[in-house]
Amino acid sequence: MRPAADRLAQLLGHFLPGPLPVRVRAWDGSEAGPTDAPLVVLRSPGALRRLLWQPGELGLAEAYVTGDLDVEGDLAAALSRAGRNVRDRRPARPGPAGMAAAAALAVRVGAVGPPPKRPDGRARLTGGLHSVPRDRAGISHHYDLSNDFYALLLDETMAYSCAYWTRPDDPAYTLADAQRDKLDLICRKLNLGPGDRLLDVGCGWGSLTVHAAREHEARVTAVTLSRAQHEFVTERAAREGVGDLVDVQLRHWRDVDGGGYDAATAVEMGEHVGDAEYPAFATRLHDALRPEGRLLVQQMSRGAHAPGGGAFIETYIAPDMHMRPVGRSVDLLEAAGLEVRSVESLREHYTRTIDAWRSTLEQRWSEVEDLVGETTGRVWRLYLAGASLAFAERRMGVDQILAVRPAREGGSAMPPTPARWYHPMSPS
Repeated sequence: MRPAADRLAQLLGHFLPGPLPVRVRAWDGSEAGPTDAPLVVLRSPGALRRLLWQPGELGLAEAYVTGDLDVEGDLAAALSRAGRNVRDRRPARPGPAGMAAAAALAVRVGAVGPPPKRPDGRARLTGGLHSVPRDRAGISHHYDLSNDFYALLLDETMAYSCAYWTRPDDPAYTLADAQRDKLDLICRKLNLGPGDRLLDVGCGWGSLTVHAAREHEARVTAVTLSRAQHEFVTERAAREGVGDLVDVQLRHWRDVDGGGYDAATAVEMGEHVGDAEYPAFATRLHDALRPEGRLLVQQMSRGAHAPGGGAFIETYIAPDMHMRPVGRSVDLLEAAGLEVRSVESLREHYTRTIDAWRSTLEQRWSEVEDLVGETTGRVWRLYLAGASLAFAERRMGVDQILAVRPAREGGSAMPPTPARWYHPMSPS
């Protein structure tokens, strides 16, 4: 009988001309493809069946997370090289004769059959897009996975956002150091001082909330839709001695009340707001600030011609997420009455941050499996590998956007130069 790998190579050749973009090891042990290419292991014909029933990114992802398909070596490097090979050769749809031959090959290799069972972990949201109940369910799907899981994956700051690597070549400099440098950069850009009121919308596990209260003596109102995060941040603020400075609120951003804040932040929360809802979000942030109050939005963006998250992330990780090019976000903030004063790209910083999380995931893999199971662990392995590539290859970006609510006469109270943001002891 002809080896399965040879049949697979012939089957793929109907859609992608030239040699295989990867080396394939089939379930019968046979191999085909360039010897120096990433090795993809197909453990059963079920991997092909998933692609037949769900062509494209999502079918491949589900084959991986179920273990029907695996990759030897570094997953991100394999995805990068395979992706370049496919893009360079432009897949094509064969004509009728080619489709008939491909169908016959698919039958012979066992790819044809009933739809395979979907893996666990898909988001199943109902209700109107970005209604409060649906937003709460979407946030819960991602952020309520397990506080213990995020404590395992992240560093001691519990910051689940892009770090700011000021000493990347120093072997003693850690992810926790880079996160603290990011938190303090945000506080310096906001010019936080004792007694200042900060609104932290989408506070996560309280890294910025607690840092601003402890290091700058700010009074912080922290807002989250996640019940697990609400409980965690409340306990953390008390444990770290700033409970009297922190008010943690379980509510939607639309329900934030009051105003007169000296500063406001939304750190990697705006991606969850939605496209149609973002103008109202920007207006709500504007209205929460006093005149000359500052806003710091740290937000992921997509390239002008890039799709952003993609089917896998939207199905398994962050449902209803929306990203736009950074310039469009600037337009929306200014349309709400804010004046944008600075935009700083942190794209390369995010690649380094995600790679640190990937390293932790692999080093603590047995603990990950014990906490969330192998399937969810593989979802996160694929998610982090793909995210690292998206930032490295400029399909996604992340930026800090600093804005101010100008006074009626136009005053901003901004420093003449940003020197103190980066060199705190420099004169303004």
